[in-house]
Amino acid sequence: MKQWNYWKTAALSLLVLTGSTGRAAVLDRSGQGLGALFEEGRYMEVSLAQVMPSVKGRDMQGGATGNVGGDHLLPSASIKFDANERLSFAFVADQPYGAKLHYADSSRLLGGTSVDETSYSLLSLARYRLTDRFSIHGGVRVQSSSATVHLQGLAYGAVSGYQVRFSTDTAAGAVAGMAYEVPDIALRVVATYHDAITHQLDTRETAPLASLNGSSRTSITMPRAVNLDFQTGVAADTLLFGQLRWVNWSEFHVAPTRFFAVVGDGLVNVKDARTWTLGLARRFSPRWSGAFSLSYEASNDGFSSSLSPVNGRKGMTLAAIYGVDKMKVTVGLNYTQLGDARLATGTPGTERALMSGNSSLGLGLKVCWSF
Repeated sequence: MKQWNYWKTAALSLLVLTGSTGRAAVLDRSGQGLGALFEEGRYMEVSLAQVMPSVKGRDMQGGATGNVGGDHLLPSASIKFDANERLSFAFVADQPYGAKLHYADSSRLLGGTSVDETSYSLLSLARYRLTDRFSIHGGVRVQSSSATVHLQGLAYGAVSGYQVRFSTDTAAGAVAGMAYEVPDIALRVVATYHDAITHQLDTRETAPLASLNGSSRTSITMPRAVNLDFQTGVAADTLLFGQLRWVNWSEFHVAPTRFFAVVGDGLVNVKDARTWTLGLARRFSPRWSGAFSLSYEASNDGFSSSLSPVNGRKGMTLAAIYGVDKMKVTVGLNYTQLGDARLATGTPGTERALMSGNSSLGLGLKVCWSF
């Protein structure tokens, strides 16, 4: 069963990585995977993905928004080792959340609006095998976050020209889960809960409107999430796998003190998201394997924020895995159709732009070692 787990995990973790750009709010990047924890023996992996979104539209005056989505790299690394036959440890470094947006000046309503947000995390995990089939796992995620938001254009009225900078803050949250396995048929079901992480960010607000200028501290909660992963053998050298990921985006509310006092609302409000992934992996020879998956996230009713210009997604990923000795190399390609979004500003919301016909392309590389 070791070979089952080895080539499958390399494929699935890359599928999650290269498909992450189309997730809710263009914020959920890594998917918070922890597949390395279930590898056998001592294990290490490093990966890098290049994500290239194309998110375009026109405002209600006909002005083009340009390509709002910015290209970005997604690095990650994991290491895992056993303390004894029942207890093992893993460490995962990744970028769980992030956003990079900019509206072109050709849009009079939204031109100049931009977002640059990045989070980095280090997850420390332990897994304990209760029996040959049941295990529990848990740990702590330490996460740092910072961001800059600029609102510009006629759509923002009196707050056009507003800019807010959130200084870097580091905070921690718990991770806990359990797994059920039947090695003879390569069956594994893993449920993992990621607790919310609340940052207290030093905040600097500036704008032409005097009442919007000043320093304060903003509380921002990065949302709770649950991952349900499964795999099972369905034929010789063939594996069915999938994931359901739920993220409680409704608790992600960004409301700097002076902006909220003037506008009466936060910068961005996002609805909860459920993302489904289903795929097949197959070993073609002792050295070559491949995997294919589909992913889906339903769109939500109503308007979207100009700081979250996509609404739902449908994606596909193709991966190839080559193994030699104790090393595996995985390459993957993801294509995602991003759902149309009607963007609004103000309270109540007024439609400002329509983003349609958009997509994202992701290229990924992962190298794994058993040692």
